Amino acid sequence: MTEIVSNQYLIDTLADAGNRSLELFNSLDDEQIIGPRLGIVNPLLWEVGHVAWFYEQFILRLLYGQPPLLNNGDDLYDSIAVIHGIRWDLPLLGRQRCLQYMRDVQDKLCARLEGEMASEQDSFIYQFAAFHEDMHTEAYTYTRQTLEYPEPELAVARDFDASRLDAGPLPGDVDIPGGSFRLGSDKSVPFMFDNEKWDHQMTVYPFQIARAPVTNAEFAAFVADDGYQRRDLWRDVGWGWRVENEAEHPIYWIPDGAGKWKLRNFDRIIDLAPDKPVIHVNWYEAHAYCKWAGRRLPTELEWEVAAAGEPSNDGGGNGGIAPTKRRYPWGDAPATEARANLDSRALGCADVAAFPGGDSAWGCRQMLGNVWEWTSSQFDPYPGFKPDSYKEYSEPVFGTRKVLRGGAWASRGRMVTNMYRNYFTPERRDVFAGFRTCAEQD
Repeated sequence: MTEIVSNQYLIDTLADAGNRSLELFNSLDDEQIIGPRLGIVNPLLWEVGHVAWFYEQFILRLLYGQPPLLNNGDDLYDSIAVIHGIRWDLPLLGRQRCLQYMRDVQDKLCARLEGEMASEQDSFIYQFAAFHEDMHTEAYTYTRQTLEYPEPELAVARDFDASRLDAGPLPGDVDIPGGSFRLGSDKSVPFMFDNEKWDHQMTVYPFQIARAPVTNAEFAAFVADDGYQRRDLWRDVGWGWRVENEAEHPIYWIPDGAGKWKLRNFDRIIDLAPDKPVIHVNWYEAHAYCKWAGRRLPTELEWEVAAAGEPSNDGGGNGGIAPTKRRYPWGDAPATEARANLDSRALGCADVAAFPGGDSAWGCRQMLGNVWEWTSSQFDPYPGFKPDSYKEYSEPVFGTRKVLRGGAWASRGRMVTNMYRNYFTPERRDVFAGFRTCAEQD
């Protein structure tokens, strides 16, 4: 059951999500909000309209029977019905009309929230729709990177203390014992997505997992050792992807001619920071690195144990996994600036040793924030899965994606937890994804 929240909380959440959309959208010109026709991005003008339509469709229209604000809104903004390739050709609302539509929808959403506390239904669907906008604002951000647009100017980033990002490397593994663990979310959590349902007992075998994600320096050693040219390191489909795309290094790395690397960061070229996590690598690249390093990607079960689990002691000196479980790596309190690199405050990654206040019970760092982390697991339903009201959120793509965990620097802290499951196809390099590794078992 979703925890009941106040109507004011819902109103504030809608306003905050909408303001982030405006910050990312309004700083671009009319040409940029359409952008080039690429297979991995949407026209931002379409995407902002889609988000407003989503609120209207799933709350105002389907739940509360209100008439549509746009006669042709379904034909323009339904992401299931409107295939990706034609979104540039649609008679989209212009900039000002689109923003007015966004305001009109938000006004109607807020107007129907009366009284102090929301209903359970509103507590769920309003948060779900706001989190949907949060996912899109992260997509707006990596779209700006993809299209070489300027770095966003965000209010939340203006007074951020950038010195906390410089902390160096964090090598080594932590040992996690075997035992039983309940993977997923139970009915006590305040909010969950349908693919987290329900928690179920799993057996965990002892494993070793890296304290931190793989760094640029570590990945550069793989590149220098001809990692992209060695067929033995790549799975067949990954090798086919590498050859077809002529991939020789991470997508935004640029050789400086002196044996080192630069990085394209939005529209600027900067030095590649050695101790920041490698980012914008896909699952194939992560898997090939692991093969080269004699390591492996964690399963999503192992990842969740490392993030949410706690050590126990049976009284005889033998460690194990406690039956308790943390909502966040550091405990159950929400994220703060001291615990995690989230919410676009830093406008980029931190060194992997930064944010020690966010360590998990086992000593793993940055399991929330900084970069999404690829796992070895396929995105499949948990036992007993049933879709929520937005049936297309998870069910249609089961079996076709890889699971990522943990959130990135542009992810919203109100949305990601230790149980949150992200999912992308394995060739995607545009998302804010890196990875950490596990030791191979003897």
